[in-house]
Amino acid sequence: MDYTLLYVIVALGISIVLNILLKKIGISQIVGYIFTGTIIVYAFDLRSAVHSHELELLGEFGIVFLMFTIGLEISLAKMGNMRQEIFGNGFLQVGLTTIVVYLGAYYLFGLDAKSAIIVAFAFSLSSTAVVLSYLKSSKEIYTPYGQKATGILIFQDIAVIPILILIGFLSSEADESIYVIIGDTILSAVVAVGLLFVVGKRVVTWLLHFSASSELEELFMGSVLFIVVGASLFASFMGFTYSLGAFIAGMIIAETRYHHKVESEIAPFKDILLGTFFVTVGMKVDIEIFIENIDMIIEVFLLVLTIKTLLIFCILKFSQSSATSLKTALSLSQVGEFSFVIFAVASAGNILDDSLVSLFVLVVILSMVITPFFITRINEFTQRLVKESDIITDMSRLKACENHVIVCGYSVVGKFVAKYLEEFDAPYIVVDNSNKHVKEALENNIEAYLGDASKVAILNALNIEKASAIIVTLDNIDKKRLICESILKHSKNANVVVKVVSLEEKQKLADLDITVIVDGKVEVARVLVERMLSCQLYKHKE
Repeated sequence: MDYTLLYVIVALGISIVLNILLKKIGISQIVGYIFTGTIIVYAFDLRSAVHSHELELLGEFGIVFLMFTIGLEISLAKMGNMRQEIFGNGFLQVGLTTIVVYLGAYYLFGLDAKSAIIVAFAFSLSSTAVVLSYLKSSKEIYTPYGQKATGILIFQDIAVIPILILIGFLSSEADESIYVIIGDTILSAVVAVGLLFVVGKRVVTWLLHFSASSELEELFMGSVLFIVVGASLFASFMGFTYSLGAFIAGMIIAETRYHHKVESEIAPFKDILLGTFFVTVGMKVDIEIFIENIDMIIEVFLLVLTIKTLLIFCILKFSQSSATSLKTALSLSQVGEFSFVIFAVASAGNILDDSLVSLFVLVVILSMVITPFFITRINEFTQRLVKESDIITDMSRLKACENHVIVCGYSVVGKFVAKYLEEFDAPYIVVDNSNKHVKEALENNIEAYLGDASKVAILNALNIEKASAIIVTLDNIDKKRLICESILKHSKNANVVVKVVSLEEKQKLADLDITVIVDGKVEVARVLVERMLSCQLYKHKE
């Protein structure tokens, strides 16, 4: 313990140097953190400390803060809107992957039933830490495939809870029946979630209001940390994971007006602790076992990657385009960090042999190391492999366009905008990131293009500098803001017209130099009064 501070300083120095070098060649800092952990273990011969409870706890808090930030993004209302992505696609992905991997582990690799089900559960999960970090940093989280991937990841994170409960049942030698255990677990879940949402929401709102009104940033930050850690400890006390408590705490704060302030304040802590988690992952790398079994490790990794990619692609292909389905499948094809927790619990319960645990841990680590290399190239790979022949993506002719109106989004409001533009005989084009919407526009003989209006390449192709106006009709406020930011950064003099539906949305766009913000509720009120006056005038004439 005397050298603990030395280990921390050396790890910090190595991670900084490695990540600076890796960033220059476009490699994720996650790889740098994992390599740092491996270097530290072998440099100071710390292999005996790799499985210590304190180290596991420290690494887990990185996941806790990641789950908290996910909760901030997923309010109850948003979860309701994403129920298909979360509970539909997510359930199918975890369920089908578990079944297929179980059959392969049991019949092809000869594992016993208990070991096979543990491996199947572990390999059905993807890396929230790697994938969500990339999606958020690259803004891909707002794209169709980003939304689908996020929904499935949320279900996977929720599914960890019953998986760990089942492992506890499998390793238990108690006399209680499975029905008693399941009943007690459901009761505990109802009590825990109920207390967190009913009592916790009031406490959290009061605490954040009190600390924010003090105008002391350190007090507000301390309140946020207290909420995260307190909710995590409460969930653990009730028999669930720390991550569940942090996730619910994030969802509670997402319902308050302090949502964005909390998200910006917590970001540095989350990133540091997430880096710590990946350092602990790197510390688990056993180079000798890896060299001895490298062929098997690579084979298992490729097999799992292929199975998950094919299954997710098939699940999504019924409702999404081939490109969106493939992007989502590739982004979730790796094995995730919660697999370490599953293997650790299974090993402690003597369900899974230690040698198998070491082997599978290396498969997971290989998966998480390779993922940052290819996830940044998913769009490029998909464009080469999948050709959406029925959707227009060639925007070369737009270089000659001038004084045209660009309509971003062709959902309900977008359709009405297009209709009124036609009545005024105004030249316009539609751009949407949804295959379905673009197809609808093309079927209505409207010039429409598939593309993300927040991307610089798309803005250049749309010849936005010479457009008379850009009308943003989307409903998603985050995507709406992202598009407005990109347009104004690309062309400061652009005439941007945006519709909002609430005061909260208006406030979120207040700092941007938007030409016109149309408040839907205000406009409806104005039209109602105008119609009322016209009715009165009509009666007076009679």
